[in-house]
Amino acid sequence: MNFLALRGAITIDADTRDEVVEKTQRLVSTMIERNDLAHDDIVSVIFTATDDIRSEFPATAARGLGLGDVPLLCARELGIEHGTPLCIRVLMHVTTSKQRSELSHVYLDGARALRDDLPE
Repeated sequence: MNFLALRGAITIDADTRDEVVEKTQRLVSTMIERNDLAHDDIVSVIFTATDDIRSEFPATAARGLGLGDVPLLCARELGIEHGTPLCIRVLMHVTTSKQRSELSHVYLDGARALRDDLPE
C-alpha cells in the first residue's frame, strides 16, 4: 500500500451554511468515488477556505458524510489578491494500492480554472 495525497477544490456561489455543506460534501464524495476509496483508506483531510467563507466549517460538512472518525482540520487559505474567491480546497491523505500517477485530483465548478490541465 502507498501513502499518498489527493487534491481537490470547489467554489461556492454564496457564503451560506447550505452552500458550504452541499459543495464540500459533493467535492469529498467525488474525490472518494473517482479514486475508488473505502472509508478506512482515508487517513486525514485538511480543508482550507478563503477569507470570504465564514458560515460553516468544511470539516463539519465532511462529518455529515460519515467521516467523523477521520482526523479533519480546517485552515485559512492565503489571501492572495488574484486568488479564487469563495473557494474550498482539500488535501486528503490516503492509503491506496494506486500509484501517484493513477490518482484523480478533483477540481469542480469555478475551481476548475485552478487546474485546467487535469481531466474532468
